Amino acid sequence: MLDFPAGIDEYATAHTTVPDSVFDDIAVDVEATGAAGMMSGRSVGYFLNTLVTISGAKRVLEVGTFVGYSALMMASALPEDGELITCDVSEDFTAIARKHWARHPAGKKIDLRLAPATETLENLDPPFDLVFIDADKKNYAFYYEKALELLAPRGLIVVDNVLWAGRVLGPDDAEGEMEEDATRSIKSLNETVQNDDRVVNVMLTVRDGMMLIRKADAHLV
Repeated sequence: MLDFPAGIDEYATAHTTVPDSVFDDIAVDVEATGAAGMMSGRSVGYFLNTLVTISGAKRVLEVGTFVGYSALMMASALPEDGELITCDVSEDFTAIARKHWARHPAGKKIDLRLAPATETLENLDPPFDLVFIDADKKNYAFYYEKALELLAPRGLIVVDNVLWAGRVLGPDDAEGEMEEDATRSIKSLNETVQNDDRVVNVMLTVRDGMMLIRKADAHLV
């Protein structure tokens, strides 16, 4: 998290719509794994849900499923004939996702592809109306390029963790080799997007930073 005033994230969450109890149950299960910090949570979840709603998306791609919170949030906003394809490699974490998707009406719209996303994305047919990228940081550049290829003309790419708890402001090697690689990858992607004349982008300080990206030829003016 960025260095906002103490309690501001909790305040924002408390002033966001309370989701169905299924989402609370996902949060309980992920707490037991010790990896709760990786879950999207209510604020990001409803942000994505709102983007799907206002865009009228019918087909969504998610890179990085984890425990399925964000996937279910987005699927809940899809029409009955909508589809969400989500990619991950963890059988353990996605088992939590499957368990709770089965309990929710929107779960039937979710198609989990359990394989490296670098492989899955090579075998998908366009177009997707929205692509959400929240997976291993070292492959962010690859995911971005594939997302552009798969994106509908007026579609939207959403990239998570683009502020990386503020580490994008410091040296790449602040916290060991893995963090160095991740920080370098995120900073590189941020610069790539900012200098890519194929797209229009805006970086937001929603939790750990989110970048919204659309194709430049989708200008309304």
